[in-house]
Amino acid sequence: MPYIGNPAVDRFTATKAASVYSGDGSTVAFTLENSVGADEDILVSVDGVVQEPSVAYAVSSGTTLTFTAAPSSNSGNNIFVYYLFTTIGTVTHPATSALSATSGTFSTTLASTGNATVGGTFGVTGATTLTGATALGNTGSTVKSEGGAVTTNIAQGLAKHFTVFKGTDTFAGIDSFNQSAIADVSTGLHRTTFTSNFDSINYAVTGSIIGSTSGGHYAWVASDGGIKVTSSVDTLTVNGEANMSLFDMDVVQLVSHGDLA
Repeated sequence: MPYIGNPAVDRFTATKAASVYSGDGSTVAFTLENSVGADEDILVSVDGVVQEPSVAYAVSSGTTLTFTAAPSSNSGNNIFVYYLFTTIGTVTHPATSALSATSGTFSTTLASTGNATVGGTFGVTGATTLTGATALGNTGSTVKSEGGAVTTNIAQGLAKHFTVFKGTDTFAGIDSFNQSAIADVSTGLHRTTFTSNFDSINYAVTGSIIGSTSGGHYAWVASDGGIKVTSSVDTLTVNGEANMSLFDMDVVQLVSHGDLA
């Protein structure tokens, strides 16, 4: 009849009932002769005084007895360990059977070759690498840009920056994305500074304006008198009926596409 566990042994032996050691006043770790599963599985006596489990000593890896303070160096064997319970075998879960548990802790790498579904919050405290991710459904996700810098809510192919600001009366930003600052440099000239820089100046910026005055008005990007660098871009708005002179518009709108650093 099949069973889960280690193969049956062909003979039986008795484990040692006790082990004795000699302290030297400095050594705190001793190797047990039997493997145990918990601090309370052994009774430890030093110089005739019973030691408190998990306070005076602890057992790690099943066979290492470590004292909080080094036992004295009295002559002869002055450390006695009595085995109350010992580990005589382990049970291995079959690789082809499902595992169900309320919680679990993994001390080494957890590898999965199939799909994984998480119904609750998935928290990661260390570095995470997603090599096959095709979608991020959370708008608060932080992903790496094409150049490797960490940016928020930015993915390849999407707009990497936009801004809407008021140019007339009291200058003010209305809304933006991937923008750390917007400045009113002079009449008709405004500078947008990015939160995450582009990897080169070869990014595309599209501009449009909303104005209440009559005539032809235009929004130019990094034209004469303006700059376009990886960290910022200048916007010039002009009056088409006044020899293309710089002119403040009611609302200016910009959208930028390209690769981030």
